[in-house]
Amino acid sequence: MTDLPLALGTIPFGTSVDDATTFDLLDRFVAAGGSRVDTANNYPFWVDGASGDESELAIGRWLTSRGVRDRIVLSTKCGARPTSGSTLDTAEGLSAPAVHRAVEDSLRRLQTDVIDVYWAHIEDRSVPLAETVGAFGELVERGLVRATGASNLPTWRLERARATARTLGVEPWTNVQLRYTYLQPRPGVRLPEAGHTLVTPEMLDYVAAEPDLTLWTYNTLLAGAYTRPGRST
Repeated sequence: MTDLPLALGTIPFGTSVDDATTFDLLDRFVAAGGSRVDTANNYPFWVDGASGDESELAIGRWLTSRGVRDRIVLSTKCGARPTSGSTLDTAEGLSAPAVHRAVEDSLRRLQTDVIDVYWAHIEDRSVPLAETVGAFGELVERGLVRATGASNLPTWRLERARATARTLGVEPWTNVQLRYTYLQPRPGVRLPEAGHTLVTPEMLDYVAAEPDLTLWTYNTLLAGAYTRPGRST
């Protein structure tokens, strides 16, 4: 069976979705031809009683239980995990020490020795871009991650980051993850979730012009608003 060009989102795994259901969903996804599993080191910190460890830990338990690591494209993220409290005001950010610390913690929770796609979850303009992309490039050189990417940033920052990586002689970000819906919002509309960034026509044009760059999109069905009565966007 050919691989599905879809990634399975895993935000509620280990919290509102218990291990039995998590394992069943992942089993069925793989049986249907899926391989890309997308998580983050902060899912879902905003839920009462959660730390942000839960999704990665649940996926790690499933990977170990099923012995299918070689069949999975494992994707996780860093940068947006609160260091205290439950808001992004204290996010760990994207300094080199934060990136290196975060990847080691994710590898432990996921019970693996390599992450297939490792993402900068948010922008962090308090850190020089060269420091951030250099840290991600070092992870590739060390064999801890196979590819890298960035989420929720504008086109010009992605282009500058990729150019900076080439100047430094390290692997550039080759993936970008942004919010995208098939029904496009009016120009200038503000998203209710401040941390999300929408795909723009400029980004689509940029991705089309860059053969080594892959766009991952999320929320394509407006959180179910297309098909679920009473579900607002």
